[in-house]
Parts: sequence; C-alpha cells; structure tokens
Amino acid sequence: MISLRSGALALTFGALAAGPLFAQQEDVATTIFENVRIFDGTGATLSPPSNVLVRGNVIETISADPIADEDGARTTVIDGEGKTLMPGLIDAHAHVIMATIPISTMMTADPNYVALISGRAAEGMLMRGFTSVRDLAGPTFGLKRAIDEGVIAGPRIWPSGAMISQTSGHGDYRTVHDIPQGHNHALHFTDRLGYSGVADGRAEVLRRVREQLMQGASQIKLAAGGGVASDYDPLDVSQFTEDELRAAVEAAEDWGTYVTVHAYTPDAVQTAISAGVKVIDHGQLLDEETVQIMADKGIWWSMQPFLDDEDSVPFPEGSANRAKQLEMTNGTNTAYELAKKHGVKLAWGTDTLFDPKLATRQGAQLAKMVRWFEPAEVLKMATHDNAQLLALSGKRSPYKGALGVVKEGALADLLLVDGDPLANIDLIADQANLVVIMKDGKIYKNTGAD
Repeated sequence: MISLRSGALALTFGALAAGPLFAQQEDVATTIFENVRIFDGTGATLSPPSNVLVRGNVIETISADPIADEDGARTTVIDGEGKTLMPGLIDAHAHVIMATIPISTMMTADPNYVALISGRAAEGMLMRGFTSVRDLAGPTFGLKRAIDEGVIAGPRIWPSGAMISQTSGHGDYRTVHDIPQGHNHALHFTDRLGYSGVADGRAEVLRRVREQLMQGASQIKLAAGGGVASDYDPLDVSQFTEDELRAAVEAAEDWGTYVTVHAYTPDAVQTAISAGVKVIDHGQLLDEETVQIMADKGIWWSMQPFLDDEDSVPFPEGSANRAKQLEMTNGTNTAYELAKKHGVKLAWGTDTLFDPKLATRQGAQLAKMVRWFEPAEVLKMATHDNAQLLALSGKRSPYKGALGVVKEGALADLLLVDGDPLANIDLIADQANLVVIMKDGKIYKNTGAD
C-alpha cells in the first residue's frame, strides 16, 4: 500500500534535518464517491453512474456496484448525485513564486514577504482545481517542501529552480548599469535568490544546471531565445550556442532528466533540438518545417493560448514589449493548427507572471482552448497528456505514481465537478463549480453533502 504522503516525506538529508514535526505518518483514511460519472482523463464521454473507493492516496476500486463502507468512522462518503469525477488539472508551465506579485515587488521586496505571498498563490492554484504544476522558473524548492510536508496547502510542484540564461538573455534581470561584470563581482540578487542563473560558456552552464539539480530540480529550464517581457533581447534572437545547450542536456541526462527551453522562433528551436532538448515551451512563431522536425523526433511542445485579449499582459502601447507581444500572439492560431496537423505531442500551460488578477483566470485560460480543440481534447491535454510530460523527469520526479487519470492504482488527485465539463467546459473556469478537490487522497474542499 502506498502511504498517504507517498514521495513527499522521503528520507533526504533535508527532511532529516527538519526533524519529526511534519514527518509523522497519518492513519490511512478512505473516501467513497457514490453515484458519479467519470471523465477518466482519456475518453471522449463520461462513464455510466459509478462508485469510486480511495484508500490512503490511491484509487483502489472503481465499480458500477455499490462499494461497502468497511472502515466506518474513518470513511468519508460523498454522494456525487451524478456529478463528474475527473483527474486534478495540471498546469505544465507555471511560476508559483512570481504569478501574483508585480515584477517591482519581486525586485525590491523582502524575500520573506514574497514567500508568504507565494504560499497564498499556491493555495489559490489548488483551490482552482490545479493539483499539479510544472514550475519553470523561480525559487520554489522551499515552497514545494512546505506543501509536501503539509505546512501549507498547494499543488504538487515539479520545480526547475532558476531559469538559466545567457548574458542579455530572457532570464537576465540586470540592467545596463549592472554591466560589465568583473570576475570577482558578486552575482545579481535575482541569481542569488534563485530566480535566474546567468551563464556564458559551457563551464558556466554546467555549473548552473548542476546547482539546480543539487537543490532538487526535476527538470532544467533554459532561455534559448528572445522574450516578450524582457527588455534587452529582441524576439528574433537565438540564445546560447548549440554547444552550451548541449552541455545543459548532458548534465540533465546524467541525472536522468531533461531540458526544456523558452523559445519562439524556428532558429532557436532547431538549435535546441540539435543539442538534444526534449521540450519546447512557447513556439508561437514556428514554421511548418520546424514543427515537422518536432513531430519526427517526438519533441514535446508546451504551448500557452497567448492571444491579444483580456488575458494578455498590458504593456504600454508603442513600447518594444508591446510590439513583441503582438508579433507573438499573432502566431498562436497558426502554431496550434500546425501542432494539430503534424500530431506533435502537445502540452498546455498558462505562464502567468506578475499579475494577481490574471492568476485567478487559470481555469478560464484552459477553457478558451476550445477555440482550437474539442472539450474532451482540452481536458485530456490538461490531465493525462500533461501528466505524461511530467513523467519525463523519470527518477527526478518528486512524486511516484500515475497522475492525470481516474483508474485503479492511480494517485488520488480528483475533482468533483457540478455538471458535465465535456458538454460545458466553462464549468472549470469557475472554481465554485468544483464541489470536491482532493489531492493525494486528502480532501481540501467539500461543499457537497457527505
């Protein structure tokens, strides 16, 4: 039997140092969902009325027949009343630390203040039904530990740690007044705190990658091309040489995991693929040749539904950032059409940064994917498919067990939705429709009768 906190309380040096306060084993509890219709993470229809038994943190039984309550007081019985039971949602491109704070706060506030705000942001993600996230830049190691140990509520986190960037790259938070940097000059505070890691040359890239792995990174993130929000790199530039990218790939593969890159353009993406990168994040400006290469090589494409709409970051009109934003968002429709045409492995994420209001629209940004896909395809992408991307971390994955599906033996990350999201995907955009939120077998929300 898998323990209630499988994988979260592994006997690492850090957990031993923390002492027994949060490491005591809880009694195994059971939950029975009665009369639910199941979206299993892969199908295009809901199941007939079913019953589901969760024991500890694992889905033990799924049956059309009633399931006997054998544990009495230790069992929570939830009458689903025909509502939809589905896997917890997964955001494949999140920034938990930076999602809800303005960049000015990140650059100036006391780190303890930022940590407390981040804890609230993590709880907000969980309460929106996102039980797992792949965090692709930021000092999330301590936050992840606090969540795993039950100090605060939040999603499972696959942390990348600092985004590794070349000088003047997308992850270089310095200004022109911070350069040139001498050999004995202190690192910029954003590097010291773990938001980014500026590296130039093979040796420095190896060092920065290994530093993230030392802290517990489950995958490595590099900026391989220009960005919209960054001020010193045009969107069209490629970043890092193929050899520098290959150094990161080699270091990650030595640890049994992979590299993903921030990149929009064909040149940046093709260089990254040639270096052995397995995942491309963004890619809104890719051409058909590059997408075909991705399909042929089995490269994952983690894309976000960036449009010039209510969810776009409000850059000043006439600014260089606004011009880059318009160029990038104008490519989103074409990018999704190419991904569908060539059958690329496609993941979904939000990449919300520095905006507390936008962070609350996590579910709405998933729902808008019906612009390109059927609701069942959208929900499969945000559950089963994103879970397959998480699994690329291999032994560096911090959680062991199947996610993104409702099946016997899978981890019990579950949502009970008031209605049928396959018929009306907008249900998931409003967290009021989430009657029950369960992560790792523990109920974090239950507004239904039980």
